[in-house]
Amino acid sequence: MPFTPLHLGPGALLKGVGGDRFSFLVFGGSQVLIDIEPGYRMLAGDPILHGSSHTLSGALVIGGIATLAGKPISEFVLRRLGAARPGMTWTAAALGAFLGTYSHLLPDAIMHSDMKPWAPLTNNNPLYGAISISALHIVCVVLGIVGGVFFWFRRNTRQTR
Repeated sequence: MPFTPLHLGPGALLKGVGGDRFSFLVFGGSQVLIDIEPGYRMLAGDPILHGSSHTLSGALVIGGIATLAGKPISEFVLRRLGAARPGMTWTAAALGAFLGTYSHLLPDAIMHSDMKPWAPLTNNNPLYGAISISALHIVCVVLGIVGGVFFWFRRNTRQTR
């Protein structure tokens, strides 16, 4: 299923560790952008869901789009939510976007047989089945929990200084 929230687990960890140097909103947006192709292919009944968007070069292009679109959109959302510091750097947006697209490829390559992450160089996917899908889901959830703890700790220790 495209747009799985499990992809946000690694992003939560990156946000917890990176703080303001990493945009979780742009990370989340990149997750959605990279799964537009599989979503469309599902609706069209295509047997191959993961095409060019799920390659290293596709992730590079989508990361660039996510950076350029994600920064102003995220700043707008943060302003609307009344965030104390709505501004973000282009570096934080780019880290969110590119870590988002590339971290998306790893779990998808492990769990989807139609993935060809190194195309057009090779159609091989040595990551497919590297661990069970259940284990992969557990890893994503644990990363999200650990990231949430880091984020909470970072936010609460900053307020007490």
